[in-house]
Parts: sequence; structure tokens; C-alpha cells
Amino acid sequence: MRRFLLLAWLFASCFANAQYGTNCEVRQFKLNAFNPGIEYEMALGVNSTLDIRVAYQAALEPASSQPLEDFDFFPAITVQNRYYHNLNSRQRRRRSIYGNSGNYIAPSVAIFSPGSRVVEGRLVEGVHGYGGLVYGIQRSFDSGFSFSIDAGAGYYVGPFKGSIQPVVNLSIGWIISEKRWCVGL
Repeated sequence: MRRFLLLAWLFASCFANAQYGTNCEVRQFKLNAFNPGIEYEMALGVNSTLDIRVAYQAALEPASSQPLEDFDFFPAITVQNRYYHNLNSRQRRRRSIYGNSGNYIAPSVAIFSPGSRVVEGRLVEGVHGYGGLVYGIQRSFDSGFSFSIDAGAGYYVGPFKGSIQPVVNLSIGWIISEKRWCVGL
């Protein structure tokens, strides 16, 4: 009977591990070098996280008549709810999932606060932002080096006529703190 209970307990723990896993980091802070700022990513579930970035980001100038050709750096807050769809398959192939190394899809929202600026001879004031959907990859290494890139489309709003434009986010930096506990256990 003891052997049966031990075998049942081992089977149940293997099943629980397969179901709940250790996929996402519970939380991690990153310093970004490319877009200078700080990023915080916290686990919401086994394969999903909430990523919040406060940075000085490269972005489109949506008030321009040709926004795809007019880039600038603006202070920004970006929030993404990332769903990592391939963490389990990466783990099965013995690839690292440290630092949430995986591919994700995420609704993304950003608010830019550039202040007053002159665009094509006219004064533009106020904040602008977008809401959209992106697909991306994130890779982190044992040294703490981390990068992520995502791309998609978003609807830009602000002191100009709203429009759908491309969204691209690039983060290159270092993980400065992480909490590596199992999510869901």
C-alpha cells in the first residue's frame, strides 16, 4: 500500500509540474540601455506576465504627415500583457527559459509625453499614445544580458487625427533583480 501511495504521489507531482510548471519568473527588474529606462515584469500566470517599461523611447512622430519617416525620442510608459506561447516546448527541447526567454503575443499600450514641439511648422502640445497588438521574442542569458523585440500595429491617438501605424519595441539591457519561484505552486 505504501508503494502504491508513493507511486501515486510521484505521478500526481509530475502531473502538477507539467500543468503548473516553473515557466515565468515571478518578477524581474531590468535596466534598458537602448531605450534608457527601467522595466518590471511580473508573472500573472504560468505563461503570462505583465511588463511595464518606463523609458526614453524611440517612436514615430504621429503628428507628422509622414509619421513613418519622422522618428524622435520621447519619454514613455509602455504596458504589455505578454502570453508566452512556447515556453513548454522550449523546456522540452532543453532550451533555456530563464528570464522568460520565449516568444509572446501581447496587447500593448503606450503613453508618450513629449511636451510642446514644432512638427512641420505647427506647434503640437500634449501627450499621445497607442493601443495595439504585438508579437515578439525575448531572450535572457545567465550573465543577466536580456533583449526583446516585438512588432505589430497600434491605433495612435493624441492632438492629431488618429490612425493605425506600425509599432516596434526594442529593449536591450540587463536583469538586475529576479525572483525565480514556481508560478502556480
